[in-house]
Amino acid sequence: MTWLELSVDVEPEAVESISELLAQYGYNGGVVIDQPIITGADGPEYTFDTTRPVTMRTYIPLDERAEEARQRLEQALWHFGQMRAIGPLAVRPLEEEDWANAWKQHYAIQRIGQRTVIVPSWLEYQPADDDIVLRLDPGMAFGTGLHPTTQLCIGYLEQYARAGQRALDLGCGSGILAIAAAKLGAHVLALDTDPIAVDATRENVARNDVAGQVAVDEGSLGAGNRMGHWLGWGQEPRTETQAPADPDQLSGFDLIVANIIARVLAALAADLAGALAPGGILISSGIIAEREHEVAEAFAAAGLLQHERRQEGDWVALVHQKERS
Repeated sequence: MTWLELSVDVEPEAVESISELLAQYGYNGGVVIDQPIITGADGPEYTFDTTRPVTMRTYIPLDERAEEARQRLEQALWHFGQMRAIGPLAVRPLEEEDWANAWKQHYAIQRIGQRTVIVPSWLEYQPADDDIVLRLDPGMAFGTGLHPTTQLCIGYLEQYARAGQRALDLGCGSGILAIAAAKLGAHVLALDTDPIAVDATRENVARNDVAGQVAVDEGSLGAGNRMGHWLGWGQEPRTETQAPADPDQLSGFDLIVANIIARVLAALAADLAGALAPGGILISSGIIAEREHEVAEAFAAAGLLQHERRQEGDWVALVHQKERS
């Protein structure tokens, strides 16, 4: 398959907004955020150079819809450019093998939260004693640890994941959150409605030696099975997916992490609440700040109690709990 790489240089303050825009068009919602860095004196440590533009990339299949998607994205970027410093949209074709390698040059070893270190599978890293190391190859699936929503979720997983818990990673993408929960001791079911994400998660689960703790399946909860993928490419009608065959798999979770988007979280509020065990914890993210109220109201209506909230840039993560009675 041939792909188109769509890239644009933006000022740092525009990254969150342009990330959401690119995710609407990019395959499986994948967005590469290539921030300029200042390397440290030694080791993998680095800081971001906030004085230089950030290069953002997404990829779309080169098919009959590609030109229309390119034109729509270019028009949307022009409108954003009236408010922020945004460069022209650059386009180049990539063959499958070139596409896979194109991702790799944009990732570095990075520490998230207090203990978690994300190591691209092609790089070497010597962990400290208390490090939780996630070795990832994102492939074509969303979820690399670069996005603020993923980082917010990992911070909360460090706080709430415990040994022996039954956990659900809903919309697992590359499997990063499922693997993090497993390395914190949980037994995890990872679900995604995109078979490419399911394959990527299985590969990353094996790469991290947590296959005994993470089961991976294609599907969703309740209404999610009628939505298709939560960041489906383009605006085509979505095909209904099948939930895992055993309904007992989809209830009684001590912990659920759902890094999706606001409208899907709101639509699944009752299903998420129903899947939690009494006293269970729900970590949700992928929520743009201006739509936070939609999620909060839907979760409250489903009987979930909000405990915590964190925000990074325009992105919000929430922690809710199901009542014990």
